[in-house]
Amino acid sequence: MTPHRLHVPTPSAPPLTGHLPFADAPGVPDPIGVTSRWLTRGGRPWFPVSGEFHYSRYPAREWEEELLKMKAGGVTAVASYVIWIHHEEIEGRIRFDGDRDLRGFAELCARHGLDFVPRIGPWCHAEVRNGGLPDWLLARAHTPRTDDPAYLEPVRVWFAAVAEQLRALDRAHGGPIVAIQIENELYDQPGHLRTLKRLAEEAGLSAPLWTSTAWGGVQLPGEELLPLYGGYPEAFWTEADGGWPDTCRKHFFFTHERDDEGIGADLRPTAVRGADPVPVDRFPWATCELGGGMAVAYHRRPRVEAADVGALGLTKIGCGSVWQGYYMFHGGTNPPGELTPLQESHATGYPNDLPVLTYDFQAPLGEYGQVRPSYHELRLQHLLLAGFGHRIAPMESVLPERLPTGQHDRETLRWAVRTDGTSGFLFVTNHQPHEPLPDHPDAAFTVGFPDAPPLTLPSAPVTVPSGAYFCWPLRLDVAGLRLEWATAQPVCTVEAGGRTVLVLAATDGIAPELALDADTVASVATPTGEATPVAGRVLVSGVRPGTDALVEVDAADGSRVGLLVLDAATARTVYRGDAWGAERLVLCGDGVVFDGDEVRLHSAAAEPSFAVLPAPDSVPVVAGTRVREAADGVFTRYSIEAAPLADTAVAVTLVRPAGRAPDPVTGVQGRASAPADKHVETVAAEYRVDVPEDLLQAPAGVLLRLRWAGDLARAYVGDVLVADQFYSGRVWDIGLDRLPVEEVRARGLRLRVLPLAADAAVHVAGQGGDGWRAAGVRHAEWVVTRSWALRPA
Repeated sequence: MTPHRLHVPTPSAPPLTGHLPFADAPGVPDPIGVTSRWLTRGGRPWFPVSGEFHYSRYPAREWEEELLKMKAGGVTAVASYVIWIHHEEIEGRIRFDGDRDLRGFAELCARHGLDFVPRIGPWCHAEVRNGGLPDWLLARAHTPRTDDPAYLEPVRVWFAAVAEQLRALDRAHGGPIVAIQIENELYDQPGHLRTLKRLAEEAGLSAPLWTSTAWGGVQLPGEELLPLYGGYPEAFWTEADGGWPDTCRKHFFFTHERDDEGIGADLRPTAVRGADPVPVDRFPWATCELGGGMAVAYHRRPRVEAADVGALGLTKIGCGSVWQGYYMFHGGTNPPGELTPLQESHATGYPNDLPVLTYDFQAPLGEYGQVRPSYHELRLQHLLLAGFGHRIAPMESVLPERLPTGQHDRETLRWAVRTDGTSGFLFVTNHQPHEPLPDHPDAAFTVGFPDAPPLTLPSAPVTVPSGAYFCWPLRLDVAGLRLEWATAQPVCTVEAGGRTVLVLAATDGIAPELALDADTVASVATPTGEATPVAGRVLVSGVRPGTDALVEVDAADGSRVGLLVLDAATARTVYRGDAWGAERLVLCGDGVVFDGDEVRLHSAAAEPSFAVLPAPDSVPVVAGTRVREAADGVFTRYSIEAAPLADTAVAVTLVRPAGRAPDPVTGVQGRASAPADKHVETVAAEYRVDVPEDLLQAPAGVLLRLRWAGDLARAYVGDVLVADQFYSGRVWDIGLDRLPVEEVRARGLRLRVLPLAADAAVHVAGQGGDGWRAAGVRHAEWVVTRSWALRPA
């Protein structure tokens, strides 16, 4: 047996309160506060989850549904850069119309109970041209991002315009703005950060929290800004031949180190410039840029998998995070510039060439609203935080006796505990990208508490499988029942069948066990396995995870509790929301949103289905469509008898084969540059795509999904660029409803795919041999996502 031991120290003194210059608006019903260790709301510990979504990179007509997807995914606050160059590319013409409607976006957040965090810059980064600063501004200001008066004067005008858009949307007026970020990644100008905050306040902007990014050895102006941190599973901004960066590797270890000197290190030194570190004993550990994915640059094209995102997020909770903020949570598309392209590139002096249009970021919700596996991975964690975040936030992170010897130690199991001294949550991460971690056989954990007996779990050693990451409860009270420990992850609770049901997620390869405090148990009924009295506990074992794995407990105080153990795959289909007059669980592997009396299902399945607990009184109605009802364990499953899907085959015709790959070219910092437009026009293979008329008549939810190889690909309608991608081994999706339908009908859709030279200094993750360098479309299909509005009968 391999013992893993951890001793919980005596709980720390209460956190500092009232020591920071942050205050909510007077009289608000749920005032936001900050202690030295966690945030509060309405006097209760608060664990927010924020997700980045750039409104100006997405069609305004679709904002509302996408915000509802984010909310269903467990996001409680939407963060967005307010990108100056998107609004004022031409000096003096500040636009807030159409997809630039900042106020409309913030009002939609408020309508659906989502907090809003505008990141107002002026410099944003965000892989935008000039970091978001307009060209005309750079032509005028000799020293941007300083207190140069020639820079501050237009900033003052810009902040005034932003403030007018957000007028009366602050907390004092019942609005959604809970925080405002000043600048981004400015590590050595604390005085300028103070100036920008003052200018924003003078313009009329207000929020209970003013924040700043804090990575890279930042120097902050005293305690005026709340430091926010980040961490990514991969990076496009490092060298093509640099391997997996250690600054990314570190995020798959449990540690109490908050800073990440690697984020944006291509634009600044990685070493701290003699600054004192941010005093972590005075600020809670909050994040704004945990990697929900990663952009793809020309010279370096990382792949980020769902498990990478999920393991990183869960690890940060175990490390001590009290605010999970993701960048990006929702992908998008750069708007076409009126004067220039709006992506960052070598042409703008930036070290990395980015695609002209796509900013998909491999995010949980994609450039066209695609629901990806990482969305389901993160939703599972966000359900945990929604139900138990108020307990987790005040808990301190404690590391085990035996720690990894360094960032290349793959043999020592990585784990930690969040605890209040008597109870807690045990976190394990046995996954990291690129370099798989081994199985850990014969594993058992002993957690010693200062004010309570130690816990040892499981009842017999288990193997922690390679790739697993999970959270187990320690002395969790559930409606009168004490769950001493479980080898399954808490998901959420729901009232069903006269019981409070705690849903747990099993881990593949580890048999679920439930240890109940015998003093809180009157009786136990298990669907499978057995309940055995053992040393003051009732040990429930042998439960086969699934929708029918409900352990029914009558507690000693008369309450009734259910413990439902779902298998790992099913647990990742759990949604929780208000549906048809009650709080319900919905199981669905597709997209689900909750909107008042209506639940909407978005699915590309031929016959979509979903399961509900507790079941509504009658079968939900889908206009014009029959819904079948059947039992699915303790759930009720509904199947929609949808009309057959049309043929998904795509007519793709090769018009011109590819020529010889252009010679590689290098640009800023000696990194490979994207080929010039002339090569795309003359060398690329060209294809014509025939779009069926029935799809043109109803383009919403239709994707052209392409599997291709080569260097870069671009799609055109006529001579207008409508989509692009650098090859990284991922599929290339093009949303039909983003295209000018009449132009497509008249002129068709053209694809150009450029080959890659064998000696190009380009890193593409996971690609062996050279066959992928030859330009070509390998497979194409139409993916049609249909939507069903489910209403009460």
